Amino acid sequence: MNNQYDVNRLYKETLNKKVSGVCAGIARHFGMELWLVRLLTVIAFFVFPVPVALAYLVAVVLLPSR
Repeated sequence: MNNQYDVNRLYKETLNKKVSGVCAGIARHFGMELWLVRLLTVIAFFVFPVPVALAYLVAVVLLPSR
């Protein structure tokens, strides 16, 4: 059953993934360029390594795959 809440849901992308698909899923969800989301993630990781790494791991575990 497909309802309106599944249309704009955040998923891990399996087609454009490099590591786990989290950045690809975020880019698709917010309509951003994939390279930009990856670049922002890398920059954020260098500025705030522990929080970004923890958030990424939580997203890998909790987000469903598409």
